[in-house]
Amino acid sequence: MNFFKTRQRTPTDIVRALRDSVTRLESAAPGSESRRKAGEDVSKYLQQIKGVLLGDGDPLPELVAQLAQETYSTDLLHTLVVALPRLEFEARKDVVQIFNHLLRRQIGSRWPTVEYLTGKNEVLFAAHAGYANEEVALNTGMVLREMLKHEPLCKLLLYSDQFYEFREYIEGTTFGISCDAFTNLKESLTKHKTMVAEFLEKNYERFFTFFTLLINSQNYVTKRQSLKLLGEILLDRANFTVMTRYIASESNLKLMMNLLRDKSKNIQFEAFHVFKVFVANPKKPPQIESILRRNKEKLLAFLKDFHNDKEDEQFTDEKQFLIAQIQNL
Repeated sequence: MNFFKTRQRTPTDIVRALRDSVTRLESAAPGSESRRKAGEDVSKYLQQIKGVLLGDGDPLPELVAQLAQETYSTDLLHTLVVALPRLEFEARKDVVQIFNHLLRRQIGSRWPTVEYLTGKNEVLFAAHAGYANEEVALNTGMVLREMLKHEPLCKLLLYSDQFYEFREYIEGTTFGISCDAFTNLKESLTKHKTMVAEFLEKNYERFFTFFTLLINSQNYVTKRQSLKLLGEILLDRANFTVMTRYIASESNLKLMMNLLRDKSKNIQFEAFHVFKVFVANPKKPPQIESILRRNKEKLLAFLKDFHNDKEDEQFTDEKQFLIAQIQNL
């Protein structure tokens, strides 16, 4: 008979043990035995945390609550995001799973992890900055995507200087990371419509200066995705005020007219969907009407032969509508 049974670790014990293991991992020399052992311990405790959160499909609420509370009080989430580059491949996947599981935790109408992270914006910014590290960018991108589903966290990012670093991550990284960063940029600008509309109105100049740089990108994918997203933003009913201001700008109209002649047919097509908003506006400002009238004959000749091979009834109807509008100028 064993009189010395090992006491089962509580969620509090596991969180503290994990935090200690991460600290040991970060202080150990690369390639050392102590680093290897610390790495094994980190992986072990991450598995144990997953066991508490998932509980074979039937987690115990009181244990999950203990674990979550200790996670918040020890700032474990920030520690894990920062330590990701030093974790093993599987351990990184575990961190993402734990992080996202805690983010989805709901008690009545409350989201405790979202509330905690709203007061700890360094976690959000650490996940966003993960795009600068090729090794972990896709892991932190998944965490960021889950955070952006929640309006308070999305708002924190939008109103920060760090938001404008998206361009660097979209333009200056590998294809996979660039696409992931653009997905999260789009998520931040389309998920929470009322809040985003207010953000765009308050930060119009800075935002569209930033976004025009993406539209003028030398990278084909970035250029096309940005133009498509611009069309979505302008045509969203929530952004009516922003759209009205955008289509009153001569420089914006000239940009779209130039992009209509881009060598890529797909770029031309996306530019058309923004250009049509300028032409369809029943209350065109004088400077916009003047540009369209000056270029009337060229535009009519251009649109007559524009994408005639496209079998898209809606596009054909829109093109005919624009031709009629320009003829009537």
